[in-house]
Amino acid sequence: MNTRLMVEGITRRFGGRVVVQDLSLSVKAGQVTCLLGPSGCGKSTTLRMIAGVETPDTGRITIDGAEMFGPGVNLPPEARGVGLIFQDFALFPHLTVAGNVGFGLSGDRGVRARRVGELLEKVNLSGFGDKHPHELSGGEQQRVALARALAPRPRVMLMDEPFSGLDNRLRDGIRDSTLDVLKEEGAAVLLVTHEPDEAMRMADQIALMRDGRIVQQGAPYNVYNAPVDKAAAAFFSDINVIRGVSKGALTDTPFGAFLTPGQVDGAAVDIVIRPQHLKIDFDRAGRGPNPTAVEGTPARGVVQRARYLGRESLVEFRMEYDGSVLTTSVPGVFLPKPGTALWLMIRRDRCFVFPAA
Repeated sequence: MNTRLMVEGITRRFGGRVVVQDLSLSVKAGQVTCLLGPSGCGKSTTLRMIAGVETPDTGRITIDGAEMFGPGVNLPPEARGVGLIFQDFALFPHLTVAGNVGFGLSGDRGVRARRVGELLEKVNLSGFGDKHPHELSGGEQQRVALARALAPRPRVMLMDEPFSGLDNRLRDGIRDSTLDVLKEEGAAVLLVTHEPDEAMRMADQIALMRDGRIVQQGAPYNVYNAPVDKAAAAFFSDINVIRGVSKGALTDTPFGAFLTPGQVDGAAVDIVIRPQHLKIDFDRAGRGPNPTAVEGTPARGVVQRARYLGRESLVEFRMEYDGSVLTTSVPGVFLPKPGTALWLMIRRDRCFVFPAA
């Protein structure tokens, strides 16, 4: 796949405040990249600069090698070959579904009608052409907005939280059908979201953004399983943090000594593990600790509380070793009484070690 969208070192300031700083990314034709991050980190501003409705202070934006923005160049949105879908869909209430989809098309009337019919079929809205937006459900309106954005065959599709207004029961199905249509059309897709699950579900690449910068970029598997820092790990899921001090490249924990190479001697370190990788050893009751190479030394914790969440149960423990509190997730129903003492183990190969903030 060829690189379709290239963004190089764009920066945007508002009133002296840096909102986007030295941001670079690329998206290939037929690829979906999710710009992921918390509200206010600069995601939507980045999208608006690529679309041409916001002007960067510095940097360069190219599509298929042609400069959209750069020194002495700033093409208007309509000259960039970019499709846009926003949270509110922005359909024209006075136009029919067919009128909305065909709004940006030019040329022969018959050609326009065929393109509208083709897209309505792709988004499973054949027969809806004469309806008006107020007659449609939220999911149907979203699909009309998608068809309208795709109608002129944009080279780049920009989507700003397009599913946030949909009912949770419908969202997954509409995401999947939208992804199928986008892949068929072959546009380079940049989708803004603050939901990690959405990014993991839809993206070929995730660009994790924080404070106006991209802090990590890669395939969903790599971004999730090799976070660049503690905040990146915590953005994707709940985490447990075991605080210790590195001494001779080792850090003492409730689960024995951890290798912490590369850390300054005497420096505080955080050992991070997700709840699903903290395991209860149901077979160890009464037998005491027995270290293994992979799991290290088991440690005993006392149940503080347990909550059932449907697919899993979360159990919170206070560790006897140092009084720290750790949480584990258990598939299904497991609700031990507060005060119950159980042995816990961790997957050392699923732990991340970072300098303490």
